[in-house]
Amino acid sequence: MSAPPLPSSADAARRTGIACFLLALLANALFDAGAKHLLETYPAPFLNVMRYATVTALGLALLMRQRRLPAWSTLPHKPILLARGLALATVGTCFMTALIWMPLSEATAIYFTAPLIMVILSPWMLGERVRAAQWLSVAIGLCGMLLIVRPGNALPPLGTALMVISAVCYAVFQLLTRRLAGAIDPRVQYLCAALTCLAATLPPAILFPPPTWPDASDWLLIIGLSAINGSAQVLFLTAFRHVDAATLGPLNYLQLLMAVLLSATIFHRPPDILAMTGMAMIAAAGILLVKRPVRAARMARPPFETSSPKDPT
Repeated sequence: MSAPPLPSSADAARRTGIACFLLALLANALFDAGAKHLLETYPAPFLNVMRYATVTALGLALLMRQRRLPAWSTLPHKPILLARGLALATVGTCFMTALIWMPLSEATAIYFTAPLIMVILSPWMLGERVRAAQWLSVAIGLCGMLLIVRPGNALPPLGTALMVISAVCYAVFQLLTRRLAGAIDPRVQYLCAALTCLAATLPPAILFPPPTWPDASDWLLIIGLSAINGSAQVLFLTAFRHVDAATLGPLNYLQLLMAVLLSATIFHRPPDILAMTGMAMIAAAGILLVKRPVRAARMARPPFETSSPKDPT
């Protein structure tokens, strides 16, 4: 009896990519849950600046390890790099602040409307022509969000508004990432975004210090969660080097399921049936968008843009 064939290197790389992606989703879900727990004691600006300090250190280590740390003056498309970093800083600030009041599951669901918002913004930011099927997916997803934020669901208006801003800014961040695809090393983009986020979140952290400084166990938790968040982005980069976005995109919504489970088990805030229905609609709409990518020609593509972005940071 012959031995079973050994898996090809392509199959092994694909499995590695999917495993990295799933680990990244779990890391993000754990970071969000841990951050919500820490927000009971520490202000959001302090937690944000600790996160971005750790992520910046990780980004520096990645580039210095390969001796590829470029000078700022040598980088192309600096305005886009800065705008991308500021968009991500706004995402982190709004998301972290909203978690003070918002249930984890509903907050994550609103955040996951970002791919739908990308479709709405892509004609203006990328010159893409969006098809009717994609507009239908957007409509389904936004109706799902309305089920979550409906009157009677007792979601705080300020927290809801901050999550919507976070989703919009993350959509802008991803579209700017697509503008840079193929022009700048994703690891350089990672570090530039981390440095911009650190600079943007440092002033609020100075203005709103924690009432009491963390003890040793809390310091360990804060730094550990920050490292988990930074590692998630590295895992995403690794995953997208091995597996195409069409395969990984639908898996992205497993993080929404993780958020529901963590919200119910740790914080005892399970979503109601209408909110769950809304989450399912958002996930379905997002998966439809991934399975039906934009194929229309660009109306005005910048010379440095590529059509297959791989950087999910």
